[in-house]
Amino acid sequence: MSDWVYGFHAVEALLRREPKAIAALWLEASRRDKRAQALLRLAADQGVTVERVSGAALDDVASGRHQGIAVQVKSGAATEAIDEAGLMALLQRQDSPLLLILDGVTDPHNLGACLRTADAAGVTAVVVPQDGAAGLSPVARKVACGAADTVPFVRVTNLARTLGQLKAAGVWLIGTSDKASCTVFEQDFSGPLAIVMGAEGAGMRRLTEENCDFLVSLPMQGTVSSLNVSVATGICLFEAVRQRQSAQ
Repeated sequence: MSDWVYGFHAVEALLRREPKAIAALWLEASRRDKRAQALLRLAADQGVTVERVSGAALDDVASGRHQGIAVQVKSGAATEAIDEAGLMALLQRQDSPLLLILDGVTDPHNLGACLRTADAAGVTAVVVPQDGAAGLSPVARKVACGAADTVPFVRVTNLARTLGQLKAAGVWLIGTSDKASCTVFEQDFSGPLAIVMGAEGAGMRRLTEENCDFLVSLPMQGTVSSLNVSVATGICLFEAVRQRQSAQ
């Protein structure tokens, strides 16, 4: 079965990078604004035909969250996850990789937000476990605003084993935990490393935490005890970016 991708950012990303993967592009008949006109021009430049449809038709394929646009992706043509072997091959081409590991994030909105932030931070790849975690669903793609097609997405069958392989390859693992004595702003983020974020609510699993070389926390100053995983991910990634740029 073909997948549907919706939302202006996600559709534009597909048009620019993989126009041949598009089986159909639907635009709501009532959309005549500048954004819609710009996308129509892009579609024409890429040789993709646009079909004007009703909002109800779009609601059927995108549950009302489509912004008036959706594309049907040819079966097998959408950007898919890579496996452990693909991850290790990717690392061999990087001098100082920066990975993001999400240990069981299940909300596709959170995954999409993390992918978007990972793209902005120049992350080498995002790694998730095969089971018990959100994948590249249409919702995640929409929230990612095109980042689902730019950031390598890795699904592994055994996360603890993958963490061990990363350590053997010289990658430092820095996990986030409210039990850590070191804050994210005190930790050294230079060199090859992976930032490990826990799941919503439960945090990192025991084996994941035990595999980490360092644990860091966010210095919470108010009354709330934690932040949304995508917000915490952004803080950690851009602290790493800040340090790595300062060291250049």
